[in-house]
Amino acid sequence: MSADEILDIVDEQDRVIGRAPRGEAYAKGLRHRCAFILARDAEDRIFVHRRTAAKLVFPSLYDMFVGGVVGAGETYDEAALREAEEELGVSGLPRPERLFTFLYEDGPRTWWSAVYQVRCELPVSPQESEVAWHAFLTEEELTARLTEWEWVPDGLEGYRRLLEWRAGRGANTP
Repeated sequence: MSADEILDIVDEQDRVIGRAPRGEAYAKGLRHRCAFILARDAEDRIFVHRRTAAKLVFPSLYDMFVGGVVGAGETYDEAALREAEEELGVSGLPRPERLFTFLYEDGPRTWWSAVYQVRCELPVSPQESEVAWHAFLTEEELTARLTEWEWVPDGLEGYRRLLEWRAGRGANTP
């Protein structure tokens, strides 16, 4: 999506209260919606990537989620599938499973974030405009790099909440 793409602007309860171009939403700190998708391969490794330097938000930082903004009139579920297929460079991905939603707030940056998981057993060919580097890492490898690499702050918050969500459900599986 470009800076001109239109987004739904939402309130503290995630209700649509207006629309604005993406660039304006970012510049003015207007609350909008995002989808975060944790993609695992057939060996249960997590897709990790470094964002390109051209990204509007958090350029050149690492992320353990694929995803992005939800377009105006689009559902979280529609955005999750679209974003996962676009960023992984695949088609025919299973519908991502929605796990939970949280409000991300960090100064002027604020968005509702729906967290998903999906199994991607297809060969990936990530979008060069979105992904500068990528690899599938085991959960242990990812954990070791959390303090070594510079991560997108919303992704770190989403991953922390995902680990808490899994622990609260008593499950060690994704």
